[in-house]
Amino acid sequence: MSEGSRIATFKDRLLGGKTIAGTFLKTPVAVLGEILGQTSLDVICIDAEHAPFDRLTVDSVLANLRLKDMPSLVRIPSPREEHLLSALDSGATGILVPHITSAKQAADMVQATHYGRKGRGFAGSTRAAGFGSRSVEEHLNLSSKQTVFVAQIEDVEAVDAIDEILAVDGVDAFFIGRMDLMIALGETSANAKSVMNAVETIVDKSKKSGRTIGMFTPTVEEAVAWKSKGVSFFLLGSDQGFIINGANALARKFEK
Repeated sequence: MSEGSRIATFKDRLLGGKTIAGTFLKTPVAVLGEILGQTSLDVICIDAEHAPFDRLTVDSVLANLRLKDMPSLVRIPSPREEHLLSALDSGATGILVPHITSAKQAADMVQATHYGRKGRGFAGSTRAAGFGSRSVEEHLNLSSKQTVFVAQIEDVEAVDAIDEILAVDGVDAFFIGRMDLMIALGETSANAKSVMNAVETIVDKSKKSGRTIGMFTPTVEEAVAWKSKGVSFFLLGSDQGFIINGANALARKFEK
């Protein structure tokens, strides 16, 4: 990717606190990567945790996103090294790792994400490495500059250990999983007081420590409110939501 491309500059924009607005891709169809890749969004997150993506489909979606120079994250199914290795070898800009609950776990995932001693396994034949067209040195350099690791905070244990987790070097951003946090706290509303208190705590501590913080919000209006509190990274809606909302809007026009 050229130096000025969207993919090449994504990590710097994320770390620099620039407003990042993306969405989740939940339908395992490769052509949707091509479609969403030509939008003005900042990033597409393939939800391999909650949607039925297999390895080949993730690979195909990533290929289409890269052709459109669209930054990509893959939310992997669980904090396991084989999941992140597959996504990164297929050319993901970065990974979103769910259920990070401790500083050690975060540090282990950082190590697994990058090349080096006890780190990510190397193969020069992958899409990420240009299918063998780049030298080892060039690939290692690009990977170091561009690969993004986002830790998802969504458990009570993570909130309790948030100071230690935020102190881990190599985590490029933290993402609040508010719905899972709601369930973990025994609530049935994402706006319950205990949930909001936990979210506020994470946001406040992230801001004070100078770390990039993100979240899912159901509306743009809510995202604007959180932006004023220091949140800069948002994943809003999904391809499924776009289809449902668009179809319902069309139906309402004919009802009139």
